Amino acid sequence: MTDTSFHLSQVNIGRARGDMTDPIMAGFVARLQEINALADESPGFVWRLQTEDGDATAVRPYGDTGILINLSVWADLPSLRTYVFRSAHVEVMKRRREWFERFDRIYVALWWVPAGHRPTPAEAVARLAHLEQHGPTGFAFTFADPFGPDDLPMPREGIPRDDACPAT
Repeated sequence: MTDTSFHLSQVNIGRARGDMTDPIMAGFVARLQEINALADESPGFVWRLQTEDGDATAVRPYGDTGILINLSVWADLPSLRTYVFRSAHVEVMKRRREWFERFDRIYVALWWVPAGHRPTPAEAVARLAHLEQHGPTGFAFTFADPFGPDDLPMPREGIPRDDACPAT
């Protein structure tokens, strides 16, 4: 049973091969509105980071214009997992190497927040750094090694060990 007093935050970052106006990014930019709409309409979706203009690609928490951030909140892990691994989102992930360079560090982190909390980019950066330094914990974890809102490891039943990006 899901504890509705908590929601699941996720962050993923990537180093773009060009700026959003570069022709190399055209395929990504062309799918962005569609994929954001898919997330917005997905069961369990709560919130996603975006500017007042609706453009998350303009947010640069690392001060590096090449690193893009995706930050969202979901009702629970199954909802996020379904969107990421079992929706049209997978089609975009399969093409990500066209638009994003290979990252040599942790680029995805999950963590629980009180319902109603909207994590900041700085909070997301801190969760990624913690995960990179300490591995999965209740503070920051992965799809493969999830923790519950109680900071305890979640049961692994039904969670494939290799439940990672199907595009890799």
